[in-house]
Amino acid sequence: MLTKTSLSAVRALTFLGLNPHEQPCSPRAMAEHLGESPTYLAKVVRHLVRAGILKAHRGVAGGVSLNRDPSEISLLMVVEACQGTILGDFCSEAVDLSQACAFHQAGAELHDAVVGVLSRWTFADFLKRPSPSPEIAGQVQCWLAPCPRLQSLVAAGAEANSRTEGKAAPGGPHPAQQEEGGP
Repeated sequence: MLTKTSLSAVRALTFLGLNPHEQPCSPRAMAEHLGESPTYLAKVVRHLVRAGILKAHRGVAGGVSLNRDPSEISLLMVVEACQGTILGDFCSEAVDLSQACAFHQAGAELHDAVVGVLSRWTFADFLKRPSPSPEIAGQVQCWLAPCPRLQSLVAAGAEANSRTEGKAAPGGPHPAQQEEGGP
């Protein structure tokens, strides 16, 4: 249902949303962390910049960053930026669906359901739970966080959330934070 381009865009946006420094990130650096082709991810990023989802920063410290709050970025926006407008596959446009054939009615219903689901899910939702629960993590392949670097960002984010909620994070500081001189 989603193309490789859309899936790569979802992963890149999740990576940027979990980026604790909120600084622009180059497509090449993102590709390295995500295990993607740098050339292909640069193409994906261009789609997202054109759609106004990402903002491009020029210069030595350039790269891309989120141009909107994650709660304002729907999955529909990303899919349409990468795949084009989602069109219904109907016999023909009918003013009154009750007069159309059954296939046309089914197609219209399917289109409305797909657009509705893609509109409802935002990147704020994805950032709240970017990976499966520990109970099933080894049993399912997660498209959002299949690479170790993204998993470390997820863990660092969970630790930061637990500190802000006044709870001790399990396992102490994350290794990435220790390397960077973090807490």
